[in-house]
Amino acid sequence: MDACCEAKSREVSALRGRQARVLRIVLGVNAAMFGVEFAAGLLAGSTALLGDSLDMLGDALVYGFSLYVLDKSLVWRARAALVKGLVMLAFGAGVLVEAGVALSTGRVPAASAMAGVGAAALAANAFCFALLWRHRADDLNLRSTWLCSRNDLLANSAVLVAAALVARVGSVWPDVLVGAGIACLFLRTATLVLRESAAELSLLRAMHGAG
Repeated sequence: MDACCEAKSREVSALRGRQARVLRIVLGVNAAMFGVEFAAGLLAGSTALLGDSLDMLGDALVYGFSLYVLDKSLVWRARAALVKGLVMLAFGAGVLVEAGVALSTGRVPAASAMAGVGAAALAANAFCFALLWRHRADDLNLRSTWLCSRNDLLANSAVLVAAALVARVGSVWPDVLVGAGIACLFLRTATLVLRESAAELSLLRAMHGAG
């Protein structure tokens, strides 16, 4: 029995080590892409790029927090997922506000910059998604980070579609609509993460109370 427990402990430690390496990599990628997309969004006047850059920043914060609680208890990991849901909710609301501001000004963004930076962001997030895929079922903490990465791919693809439409019609509307769509996606996923984390916290409290 002692040998079995010791082997299991080594397996858990190895799993946590692999998770930590993956989280450090995706944290670095998202932090770097935030700077690139935010600067490009300002220069190009693109709501979609700015929204996607804030998503990158939110993900970097999320991954950093996930790394911090990696060796914590199940309660801490559920709390981390709850915080991540709140972060996603806040950024979704922020993108909606930015879309409204862009629509009121009517400035048409630079489609070429949107396309170039959007393609780079898509490649970066595809890399992160591939790394996180194998850990998506490890626990709630890693599942919520995988959901963030999945949303990023959809958002990046939408930015590329918006760039093509802006270039074709010369209007701010595609950029604004994509920004609003990104916000709705984040709000939906945030609701899912918040529901799952709240349910797990309730279960853990019940188990603790019963014990």
